[in-house]
Amino acid sequence: MNLESDQQAMTYITTRDGTKLYTKDWGTGRPVILIHGWPLSADSWDDQAMAFADAGFRVISYDRRGFGRSEQPWGGYDYDTFSDDLADVMGATGATNATICGFSMGGGEVARYLSRHSGKNVSQAILVSSVVPYMLKTPDNPNGVPQTLFEQMTAGMKKDRAHFFAGFFKDFYGVGLVSHPVSDEVLENSRDVAMMASLKATLAAANAFATTDFRPDLASFTVPTLIIHGTDDKTVPIDATSRETAKAIPHAKLIEYDGAPHGLAATHKEQLTNDILAFLRQM
Repeated sequence: MNLESDQQAMTYITTRDGTKLYTKDWGTGRPVILIHGWPLSADSWDDQAMAFADAGFRVISYDRRGFGRSEQPWGGYDYDTFSDDLADVMGATGATNATICGFSMGGGEVARYLSRHSGKNVSQAILVSSVVPYMLKTPDNPNGVPQTLFEQMTAGMKKDRAHFFAGFFKDFYGVGLVSHPVSDEVLENSRDVAMMASLKATLAAANAFATTDFRPDLASFTVPTLIIHGTDDKTVPIDATSRETAKAIPHAKLIEYDGAPHGLAATHKEQLTNDILAFLRQM
């Protein structure tokens, strides 16, 4: 893998399979690697990234393959490859003693990296509104999301992706008849960013986070771990995910945001920033 920069200071890291990932590298200090959720880009972390860089940390964020400004290969939309991409970003940037922080499906990269890459160069882990350990409802995962819901999502995206995302992001940010925690412009921007991804990546990544069982990866969480999740998350329900993860990782700290939706980086911007900063400063 290697790192390339052009005159506009946009940086691309080339992964082991030749895919170029758009990467942002801000500030100096101990590295914090921010992994975005589906179907957004690294920009969804910008408010937190600026705050962490201002606080004396080096913040590295990147667009997942197929999303944002990264290349859109036909394959590689599985968590083994996603975790290899994370390893390549860390290798190309020389990140050591790092905190890796994953939002939503990005939590899967954190879990799979810790197991597949033996937690190399990681000193802390953070999961925010994360899909870990297992989203799909099965006999041994009764609080999970029914397969039929994921099938409906797939059908909606294939029929009219832009229309699907218009509704999806209302649930994502907890927007209803009374509640409106983000502006209409945030909803519009999120839909626009989502539409930058290839249809192939959008569908395949959704299948990956819906069906990947991270329960075997949980034993690899041997570093201090922070888990943050909203109790009213309609996108990634807390009972099947973060509450189960917290039970399985003895040293993990779970912070629940009462009544909060999925998109905490926007709806609970300051609270999320402060909680993560407090955890980062424990090292």
